This record gives sequence, structure tokens and C-alpha cells, in this order.
Amino acid sequence: MNTKPHSIRSICVYCGSQPGSNPAYRTAAQTLGASMAKHGIDLVYGGGTRGIMGAVAESVMAAGGKAIGIIPEFLMDKEASRQELGSLSELHVTTDMHQRKHMMFERADAFVTLPGGIGTLEEIVEIMTWGQLGRHTKPMVFANVEGFWDPLNALLGHMAQEGFIHTAHLVRPMVIDNVEDIVPAILAANGSQNTGGETDLIAKL
Repeated sequence: MNTKPHSIRSICVYCGSQPGSNPAYRTAAQTLGASMAKHGIDLVYGGGTRGIMGAVAESVMAAGGKAIGIIPEFLMDKEASRQELGSLSELHVTTDMHQRKHMMFERADAFVTLPGGIGTLEEIVEIMTWGQLGRHTKPMVFANVEGFWDPLNALLGHMAQEGFIHTAHLVRPMVIDNVEDIVPAILAANGSQNTGGETDLIAKL
């Protein structure tokens, strides 16, 4: 595995293939996409063209950035349409979810998690697990749009208090409420062994 990026050239964004019930989620995705393009950072994501996924990809490309979609063949007609997939800057069709997740990890220099469902949660928790095991030190961010990730924050706090997060120094996802602050925070944190500050999730627990 690539354990530490030399520079931030791409960010993997995990998010829902549905729009969610709060319009703020789609707005956050659009803001993040525009910010990434402004900083010359490519989007690596699950390839969906609907919901929050579609919003972030559209915004990146509308602002002149590059959207790299990675999607299993069996999801092509569920999370996207084949015609819409053709508009992405780059498309990779994988045979299964395992290959998809591995390719997303390899292509990304950092990770941002927008609101989403079980799949979104599973993806970022796996990345956190790999960090805990010392497999990477890539920056990780929870985009805490209107407190969406507060329940997870509380659960992680409970896990830490009960003695189950035993290597917290290896898991330092940032929790950032203001989406405009995410890309600058990632750029500032890259290469640091301690992100510090009030946005350091595990350190707060």
C-alpha cells in the first residue's frame, strides 16, 4: 500500500448515492467539488452520477477539474447511467467492490467523507482501520455538515473510553463543519504526524 502521499494531487470522496433529506448535503458536495478544482486537486470517487456522488463530480468538472470514477460493473445501472458515466473525466469499471475500494485507495492522496449511508460509513471505517494498523498516514476528514457525523463521533468516544481504540495516535481523522475549510486543512495537514487542533477527532475523545 502507498502509506504516505508526497503531495495532495487527488482526494477520494466517500458519499451517498442518494441526495438525502437535507438540501445542505448536496450544497456541501457542490462546494467541496468547486474547492477541489480551484486547488487543482482531482476527484477520486465511486463513479455514481446520482445523489451526493453526482453533485460532487458535476461540480468538480464544471469548475474545470477532473473526476475519476471507479465503479463495479453491477452498480453501473443502479448508481449511474452508462450515458452519464461517459461524461466523467476518467472511468474505471471493476469486477467487484474489493477491487473498487483498493483502486480508490491507491489513486487517492487523502479522504473526505460527506454524508451518506451504510456503504459510505463502511468505506471510511475501513480506511480508518488501515490507518490504525499503520498501513497509511493519508489525511482523513469527516465533512460534518450540520452535525451529520456527531453520532459517529459519540460512538468513537465511547469506544475509546471503553479501551477499544488502543492506537489512537495512528487514527487522526479531522472533523470539519465548514466545507470551505476542508481542502486547506488537508493541504496543511499533509505530511504531519499530528494534525492537532480542535478538528482532531480521536484526540478529542
